[in-house]
Amino acid sequence: MENMNESNILVNIYRRLEAHFGPTGWWPGDSPFEVAVGAILTQNTAWVNVEKAIANLKESEWLTPELLITVDDDALHEALRPSGYFRLKTVRLRNFCRYLVEHHGGCMETMAKLPVERLRLELLAIQGIGPETADCILLYACGKPVFVIDAYTRRVLGRHGIAEATAPYEALRHYFEEHLTRDEGFWKEYHALFVYVGKDFCRSRARCDGCPLRPLLRGREPAAWPRDP
Repeated sequence: MENMNESNILVNIYRRLEAHFGPTGWWPGDSPFEVAVGAILTQNTAWVNVEKAIANLKESEWLTPELLITVDDDALHEALRPSGYFRLKTVRLRNFCRYLVEHHGGCMETMAKLPVERLRLELLAIQGIGPETADCILLYACGKPVFVIDAYTRRVLGRHGIAEATAPYEALRHYFEEHLTRDEGFWKEYHALFVYVGKDFCRSRARCDGCPLRPLLRGREPAAWPRDP
């Protein structure tokens, strides 16, 4: 990899992940609004817990921005309980819903018509919406070509000596956006593949055996990092 340019390195990673995991179909959701709700609820929790919370919202028929603003606090807390930090996530979810209703008539499609840079700034101005959540909403719910950086992406980049895992979010986002073809579908799948390899192999304690990216370790031995027993 030492003789490859940055674009080829990133494409090589993608191809290896794609060959191993195949099409991911990520992000799950029956509507753009459901995808946005999932992006907010998945903060600091596993997706399986988010699925339970969204199922609760669907069962109660509360999965609209208008209803999520007005539903009883205790009832919404209970519905969101599986996602963890349910009181905090109630506040963050309602902040987003109020923004959506007040600025875009509660319509995700109307919101998505805004230019990407303006919309990103508006999302980041919502209390509780950080860069990763905003970019997930932009990419998966609005179809905007924005590359999402998450903990799995950072871990893979750091362990393969491509970028510092502690680099600023915006620096890592621009790194991908500058060196990859600007394609919303491609970027969705690439981010999803980082999630898959992160969950299966590149965990906090690395499981390098069988990982499709192990041949790209640039001569490092996986024993250099903590590994699962």
